[in-house]
Amino acid sequence: MALAAPFDRSLRSAVAADARSLGVLGTQVFLDTCAPQGIRPLIADEVLEHFSTEAIARLLAQPATVFIVAESAGDLIGFAQLTRGAKPPHGDAADAADAVELARLYVLERFTGRGVGKRLLDESERRANSNDASMLWLSAWIGNTRALAFDAAQGCADAGTNFYDFQGELCENRLFVKGLATR
Repeated sequence: MALAAPFDRSLRSAVAADARSLGVLGTQVFLDTCAPQGIRPLIADEVLEHFSTEAIARLLAQPATVFIVAESAGDLIGFAQLTRGAKPPHGDAADAADAVELARLYVLERFTGRGVGKRLLDESERRANSNDASMLWLSAWIGNTRALAFDAAQGCADAGTNFYDFQGELCENRLFVKGLATR
């Protein structure tokens, strides 16, 4: 299979028909990032719980959840998942009623370093700001050094340690917050 055309800067809101493609894309990025040693039951359970077509369809149906997809030549190559009204778990921003969580920012490996993640983040900020949010927050696994560096380079402030319950195991993450321009 030939490499797809360069990212054509096509971003759009996801629709229900994207659920299967989003689930597969999410699975691939998750496994590339979190399963470099291979698949064990804990990883398989996490993927099946969070990236099945049904799980993504449920998220797409939630009014507070928005998916922004990046396409190249009509194929999905990345996405951002936003959740309006989700408060950070701790820190100074934990009381922000107008926060938006960037729950996922996933880009297929072969498209990293080509501006896809930056465009998705910029669009996420724009949409959060258009909903009168004062802050965007996210967390990144400490083993994902590329994501940690990207978040810091994009002006996200490290707000401390956060833990994710990964099928009964606690995974250490870094919590990042980014203030948004008020309108």
